[in-house]
Amino acid sequence: MDSFLFQTVGSSAVHAIAECMELPLYIQEIRGRAVTQELDYTLTKDDETEDLFALLSKVKQEHPDVQAVSVGAIFSSYQGNRVQHVCDRLGLQMLAYLWHRDQVELLREMVANGITAVLIKVAALGLGKSDLGKTLEQMEPKLLSLHEQYGIHPCGEGGEFESFTLDCPLFKKRIVVDESEVVTHSDDQFAPVLYLNIRKVHLEPK
Repeated sequence: MDSFLFQTVGSSAVHAIAECMELPLYIQEIRGRAVTQELDYTLTKDDETEDLFALLSKVKQEHPDVQAVSVGAIFSSYQGNRVQHVCDRLGLQMLAYLWHRDQVELLREMVANGITAVLIKVAALGLGKSDLGKTLEQMEPKLLSLHEQYGIHPCGEGGEFESFTLDCPLFKKRIVVDESEVVTHSDDQFAPVLYLNIRKVHLEPK
């Protein structure tokens, strides 16, 4: 589904990430939509932000010692403001360690520190079907070149691409994709929107 707040592509395999980190997984159905699309957020009935509030309320009930929520936002004030609003209501601290980091530097750091993440959605000039499933390490030269030529965000913060992490220093095991299919969302001549539907994965020891 299309969402202004959540990454939905790859959600079918999120359970594997929880298993790799040996952490419990809490799931909340997204019932709302982006009712209010202003940059700042106020409590709005049927907005998808309230689904996040419901999920984190459940987590806090199950784990009263939880004090903070970590988010991977880099430049999206739209997302950051909504997570902050939910955290304020629940008495939680929002941790945004990547906030306003230089994206060229950040991409290089992720590759250098052993984060194996693959592209599972593309939606930008210069990106296409052949890039799906490639790792950030494999894509680094191309992403930096497209950044220089067209100004795309090298970490995909402008919606140019989305990724799924198969391995990183926090994982106890690594994820292997066994079965996937390419889905065409929009067959634009210059910037097609394509995503990888992950059907089956398994875990391997590191």
